[in-house]
Amino acid sequence: MRTLFCCLYVLFSLTLNAQTADILIKNGKIMNGTGNNWFYGDVAIANGKILAVGQLTGWKAHQTIDASGLIVSPGFIDVHTHIEGDEARNPTADNFIYDGVTTVITGNCGLSKTDMGAYFHFLDSVHLSTNVASLIGHNDIRKAVMGTARRAPTPQEMQQMEKIMQKAMQDGAVGLSTGLIYIPGAYANTNEVVALAKIAAAYNGVYATHMRNEGDSVVPAIKEALYIGETAGLPVEISHFKLSGQQNWGRSKETLALIKDARRNGIDVTIDQYPYTASSTNLGTLLPDWVLADGKDSINARLSNAAIRKQCIDYMLERLHKRKLKHFSYPVVAYYNFDTTLNGKSIEAINVLKGRKHTAKAEAETVLEMMQHGGAAMVFHGMSEGDVQYIMQYPFCMFGCDAGIRVFGEGVPHPRGYGSNAKILGKYVRELHLFSWEEAIRRMTGLPAQKFHLYNRGLLLPGYAADVVVFNPNTIIDKATYDSPHQYSEGVQYVIVNGAVTLQNGKHTGVRNGVTLKNNTLQNL
Repeated sequence: MRTLFCCLYVLFSLTLNAQTADILIKNGKIMNGTGNNWFYGDVAIANGKILAVGQLTGWKAHQTIDASGLIVSPGFIDVHTHIEGDEARNPTADNFIYDGVTTVITGNCGLSKTDMGAYFHFLDSVHLSTNVASLIGHNDIRKAVMGTARRAPTPQEMQQMEKIMQKAMQDGAVGLSTGLIYIPGAYANTNEVVALAKIAAAYNGVYATHMRNEGDSVVPAIKEALYIGETAGLPVEISHFKLSGQQNWGRSKETLALIKDARRNGIDVTIDQYPYTASSTNLGTLLPDWVLADGKDSINARLSNAAIRKQCIDYMLERLHKRKLKHFSYPVVAYYNFDTTLNGKSIEAINVLKGRKHTAKAEAETVLEMMQHGGAAMVFHGMSEGDVQYIMQYPFCMFGCDAGIRVFGEGVPHPRGYGSNAKILGKYVRELHLFSWEEAIRRMTGLPAQKFHLYNRGLLLPGYAADVVVFNPNTIIDKATYDSPHQYSEGVQYVIVNGAVTLQNGKHTGVRNGVTLKNNTLQNL
C-alpha cells in the first residue's frame, strides 16, 4: 500500500510540474541559426513564442511533431523579394512557404510603396502566410516627386524626397533601397542617394542596392555602393551579387575581393545571391537609359524616330557583340501582356516565328516592337556557374530569390521564385558539399535577421518568435526549371509562422499568420 502511495505521489508531482506547450517538436537535429554545431533536441512553442530548446522531458503539448531524421531550424528569411502587387492575389504565398521561407524583405531594387504606413496597414488587413519587412525604394520616391525626368532634382524636390524618406522610416521601413540600373534611379547622382541614405542611418536602417552596373563596369559600381554606405554611416547590402555577360565570367575573384577588403577596413557590407545563372528583369534594360525617360508616350515617340531607332539597334548589337553572341538567344520572355503566346520564347525564337530574317539586327527590331507594345518581363541567361559557386561560398553572402508571390501557372517566370532555398540546401550543400548545413542555415536565418535588425527572429532561442522549419536533409530539393517553373520545392515537412502550423506533412494548411516587421520594433505576438 505504501509503495502504491509513493508511486501515485511521484506521478502527481510530475503531472503538477509538467509544462504545457501548444506545439512540441521532438527528436530533431537542431540547427539554431548561429552556425554552431547541430544537436539532438526538442523545441517547445506556445503563444507564438519559443518557450524552450533542448532535451525536454515531462512536457505536454496540444500537437507533437516527431522530427526524427529531420533538421529543425529557424524559418528562412528571404532578404530580396518583390511581393508588391501580388499580396492580395495569393496571400498564402505558397511558393515561399513550400521553400521554407517565413519572412520576406521586400521593397528592393528601388521599387516599393512610398507610403509605408498605408502599406503596412494593407498587409495587416490581407494577412499573408509570411512575415513581411520592407525597404523604401529610391526609384519610387524620385518618381513621386519628379516622374521619370532625366535630370538632377531641384533643392525643393530634394526636400520633398527627404520628407518621404523620413516618413517611411518613421512608419517602419527597415532601410533604403536603390535600383541604379533602372529608370529613374539611373538618372540620380551619388550625392542624391547619400542624402536619403543619411536619413535611413538616423533610424538604424540599412542601404540595400541593385548597383549601377553588374557587368563591364561592376567595379566602380561596387565602389559607389561602399562609398554611399561609408559616407552616410549605415550598413550596406549589395543585392544579387553577380557578373553579367560572358565577357565577365571569372571576375568574381576580383569583385568579391573588394567586399572582403571593405569589411577588413570596417565597412559593414554583406551581399546576397540567388543560385541560378540567369537573371530576370524587364525588357527595357536592353535599351540605352536616356531612351526610357519621361514616360510611355515619350518612349514611343523616340522609338518611332528613325535616327533614334538606329541608335538603339546599334547599342544593342554592340552589347551583343561584347557578350560574344551572334543572336539574342539569351533574353527569354517570362510574361508579355500584349501576346502571352510568346511567353517562354527567346527573342531569337520570336523573330523566327514572325518570319523575319535570322539576323541580330532583325532581332533588335523585334525588341523595339515589343517595347512599343508595353515591354515584357524577361529571363536573361548570361552568368557563369563557376562565379555563382565562388560567390556562394563567401561567409557573408545571404540568399534572396529576387521574386514575388507566384500565382501558380501564370506566365513562364524565373524558377528562383519557387526553389532558391531548396536548391541551396539540396544541390550545393547535400550534393556538392560547398559548405555545411549549419553554415547554410546561419546565412538563411541568423545572419539576415541581424543585418535587417529583426531582433527576435532568425534563431531558435527562448523568447524568440516561433518561426520554425522542419525539413528532410535527404530529400529537400528544388523542382522548378526554366522550362517548367511552376513546381514547388520538396522536402520541407513543417513550416511554423509565429507559432501557427502553416505547412504540415508537406502540405499548406491555408493558415495566414504572418505579421509586418517594422524597423526597431520587437513584435509582440
